[in-house]
Amino acid sequence: MRLYQGLCTVRNLICFCLLFLFSATILQLTVNAQQIPTPKSVLGFHPTDDKTIADWKQITNYFAKLDSASDRVKVEEIGKTTLGKSQIVAYISSAENIRNLNAIKALNQQFTDPRISRNDPGWKLEDKLKTGKTIVAISCSIHSTEIVASQMSMLLAYNLATASDENTKKILENTVLLLIPSANPDGIDIVADWYRKTLNTKYEGSSPPELYHHYAGHDNNRDWFMMNLAETRNITKLFWQEWFPQIVYDVHQQGQTAARLTIPPFFDPPNTRISPIVLRELGLLGYKIAADLARTGEKGIVTNATYDTWWHGGFRSAPYYHNSIGILSEAASADLMTPVNITNEMLDKQRPTRGMKSPLERLTNNPDPWLGGKWGPSDIARMELSAIYSVLDLAANLRTRYLENSHHLAVAAIAEDKKEPAAFVVYAGQPNEENVSRFLEILMWQGMEVNEAVTEFEASTDPGDRTKFGEIPGRSFVVFVDQPQKNNVLSLFEKQVYPERINSEGEAEVPYDVAGWTLPLQMGIDHGAIWDFKDKDHNAQGFKKVTNINQVRSALNLKPSSRSFDKLPNPLKSNPKIGMYKGWANSMDEGWTRLVLDNHQIKYASLMDADFRDDKLNYDAIILPSISTRSLVEGRNEKDYPKEYIGGITKKGVANLKSFVEKGGKLICFDSSCDMVIKEFGLPVKNVLEGKTRKEFYSPGSILKLDVDRRFTIAKGFGNDVAGYFINSSAYEIENTENVKSVVKYADKNILLSGWVYGKEHIEGKTALAEATFGKGKIALFAFQPQHRGQTFATFRFLFNALEK
Repeated sequence: MRLYQGLCTVRNLICFCLLFLFSATILQLTVNAQQIPTPKSVLGFHPTDDKTIADWKQITNYFAKLDSASDRVKVEEIGKTTLGKSQIVAYISSAENIRNLNAIKALNQQFTDPRISRNDPGWKLEDKLKTGKTIVAISCSIHSTEIVASQMSMLLAYNLATASDENTKKILENTVLLLIPSANPDGIDIVADWYRKTLNTKYEGSSPPELYHHYAGHDNNRDWFMMNLAETRNITKLFWQEWFPQIVYDVHQQGQTAARLTIPPFFDPPNTRISPIVLRELGLLGYKIAADLARTGEKGIVTNATYDTWWHGGFRSAPYYHNSIGILSEAASADLMTPVNITNEMLDKQRPTRGMKSPLERLTNNPDPWLGGKWGPSDIARMELSAIYSVLDLAANLRTRYLENSHHLAVAAIAEDKKEPAAFVVYAGQPNEENVSRFLEILMWQGMEVNEAVTEFEASTDPGDRTKFGEIPGRSFVVFVDQPQKNNVLSLFEKQVYPERINSEGEAEVPYDVAGWTLPLQMGIDHGAIWDFKDKDHNAQGFKKVTNINQVRSALNLKPSSRSFDKLPNPLKSNPKIGMYKGWANSMDEGWTRLVLDNHQIKYASLMDADFRDDKLNYDAIILPSISTRSLVEGRNEKDYPKEYIGGITKKGVANLKSFVEKGGKLICFDSSCDMVIKEFGLPVKNVLEGKTRKEFYSPGSILKLDVDRRFTIAKGFGNDVAGYFINSSAYEIENTENVKSVVKYADKNILLSGWVYGKEHIEGKTALAEATFGKGKIALFAFQPQHRGQTFATFRFLFNALEK
């Protein structure tokens, strides 16, 4: 009896202890939930409410407080922005996963690089799948006028940090979320400052009258293979050197009268270097988002429209070449954080896009159209949050599927494929060593492996005869194809062949962005494909892996660099006084030109509209980046912007510019800005593409062969031909060659190097760069953009030569 009573006492004590621990746990969870700050308690308002906005300091302050209060959230700085702000990522997962982030990251690297696991004889995929987590990256508001997602990010983080439902618990246990509140923090402040300045005025909700990224503006989402921008490099390092996420989700907004939300799957054509598995998984996630939104009664959800999977250089498209699923959602916009009323008539007038003639038309890809009404930031955030939870839900429930896919795609990448080149070579002994160094650094930053040839070796560079071997000089650099980055290697080195697509109207169909981007061509790198090696062991014995950029610089006989992507040497021999038009018309080409000059340490002054009107043009050379005549001369109007931002250089500014050249100044014009100069200066030059429709000619961002007349100073340092970038550009006929000379022409045959040209006969043999004498001065008329997006290193020298005294 005593024994029984004793056992009961012990049992009761155990029950009491368990009850106490359970109660303490519940109490602690309740206390933690109470201690975790809501966004409103920190900001003073609820994010995504009408007419509220949080700037970057407020956003990062909230995430810092969330980090301190929640064991589900860890915030890290991933680098500095262009203007020196802290760029952050918030890791969000279960408390246990947060404590073990480094181990989870290391395990995920094993899934995405099977060569790691080959060194471990006990490594078994089925065992590792039990503990691996789906890595999901979500980035908000890279285009900072698409502001809502950055505000929504705080709500998402709070919900995941505090919710206790089973679905959230499963998400946290099975995934690690890399949440980037904005890929453009500098732009968040530009937009927030402007919105607050114009709030309760007639200009409320307008876009800022300046680029919302210091250099790139909207084009900051065109940099994901080039690494020009600090923000791109910060995130690329996080993704493709460290975490290798299975899913990357880029949250955007689109026009107010478009669909309420455009999501995957996307429109054709798909790029041949994207795995079919990735495309199918992308479709699965997109339809999951659409189905979940439909269940809650949301309308205007469109798939298979507008956006394609051909192009490489975007935030969500670059991951495809890293074997990751890249998602884009585009929600209809409000007036920044001010709601708008969209009428049925406004929707009816929406310009047709690929896959959607009208947002009002009921189709399979738009089964429940939105017919109009009030639309505001809370509506945008609601859809974005729903879409994100759909992705996280699938990522959690199909965890092993995503990890297994990730591993199998990597295994396939490192397998030899006789249909593909074995490697690509960057030849030793070529000029422009700094460009070569930058090119290889770009590849390495994206996680590609680069090797230096220890000695010369023999290899086949002829795909038609792989038994024909030639000597490759030592100190060349070799990028083997059979590495986890295989699809990225191929998509950047090889020529793009965009499929000719003509719509029902007989017009060339407009792709989402560009058609060709072959990186070594854009950068003027002497390179080639290797199809086989004569000495099969040379692959292993004759190369050493490049581990840092200074190993590259040493091989190129360049001075070592103390930091990544350091400034390039100033190429100018003289010291001209340079002015460059900036104005309030928001030219991205102007921003990219500033970046090129800054990167090459070339001093210049930005010239505003008033400088032209007031004849403050005391310079040796003036640059007019590509901008339309109307924007340049007339600028913004009073209806949309306050007085200090309106008007262009005006007719008076044009007259002053003419006087500047007549007196001996040098004027350099890119693409669209040439139109004004040709007309106003009365130059005997005609753009042969003016008035041409897409039924006759179209080239949507492609690399073309240019023939160079090396007798001209502006062509100094070039060979007989060079790769130039054409993106809806111009082509000239010179009607009087007395004062206007053709320096560079589009090749008269074999013009297309990468991309697509429809109706190439219209530009073959036409002038791409003309030099005109006007009074005592000179004018350089570039029919193309020689510094396009800061990517075309091959043609930068034309600009530098034009600037010399």
